[in-house]
Amino acid sequence: MSSSTTPSTVERAFGAALYAHTDAALDTGASLLAADPASDAELARRGAEFVAAAWRRGWQPADVVRIVRRELDDVHVRLVSALILREDRTSRGPRWAAQLDELDADAEPPRTDRFTHAGTVLELYRLLLRLPAIEPLDPPRQDAPQDSRMLTRIRALLAKAEATGFPEEAEALSAKAQELMARHSIDEALLAARTHAKDAPGACRIGVEPPYETAKAVLLDAVAGANRCRAVWNEPLAFSTVVGFEPDLEAVELLYTSLLVQATAAMTKAEAAQRAGGRKRTKTFRQSFLAAYAHRIGDRLATAAEGQVASAEGELLPVLAAREVAVTDHMEQMFPDTVTTRLRGVDDAAGWREGAAAADRAQVRTRPPLR
Repeated sequence: MSSSTTPSTVERAFGAALYAHTDAALDTGASLLAADPASDAELARRGAEFVAAAWRRGWQPADVVRIVRRELDDVHVRLVSALILREDRTSRGPRWAAQLDELDADAEPPRTDRFTHAGTVLELYRLLLRLPAIEPLDPPRQDAPQDSRMLTRIRALLAKAEATGFPEEAEALSAKAQELMARHSIDEALLAARTHAKDAPGACRIGVEPPYETAKAVLLDAVAGANRCRAVWNEPLAFSTVVGFEPDLEAVELLYTSLLVQATAAMTKAEAAQRAGGRKRTKTFRQSFLAAYAHRIGDRLATAAEGQVASAEGELLPVLAAREVAVTDHMEQMFPDTVTTRLRGVDDAAGWREGAAAADRAQVRTRPPLR
């Protein structure tokens, strides 16, 4: 004896809309859902399944929100944020929890008519369905260091450095932040070595958004290298994966964000001066500005890093050497095939000159000598 089951409204809507690229297909699926209020619970449940599938493919909350913001609209960002916040956040570690904390707790999109809402949901689900698998990040260790009051203080110092209009104050604040970063990273490394803790490299993803994403990726790579980390850029998905030990990953995130804020502010000011002199705003000026900024900052950070290592002595030198090997090995395991990317469109002399000058003014005080 054989039997058949009638597909649910949600299944029929998905069949019509999720596997096609046209607006007409979305309208067909949205019409089916709008006409059947009883399908709402199943539609919400299927959304949770799409989010869970993204986690299995290696995505994390910030990654999903970033690509939804890039590909769709604010209403879709609010919708996916609401879906993510319904997830259990108790067992995924502090970095995951921090990403959830950055989402809007009131993210649920405003309800419109049923047809419009259903269309929005289907657009989001269609994107989630097509997310590719990406390199999974290591699950957090149970003994991973928690966010500390020192890190909170570092963030506050950098925020003040970015906001002040007085260069001397910015320099003092940035120098103090760098000192605290160094102390935090070195203390963690020595503690792990002395206690024989099962410390190992991890990874995080940092958004590298257009425009001028190549120059931004170069800047992030320079910051990562100076902090004993390695960065691998995924251009199509607009992020870089940074591999390193947890205190150094934290330093990379903080310093890269701060330098990018400084670079953007300096670029806007330099461009305004160019326009006041009769030059029109151009894309090539900004591209060249950021490319020069990244290049010069990279040189400054590399010089600073070499000086720090040269001043290290005693038990710290072998600890740092072992960590460098561990980071490289972990990066090569995660990314066995990588290629080198070249900067393109860097042909504006004025932009390059102004960007290099801005980099020289940027607050990147070296860490104090390692002891």
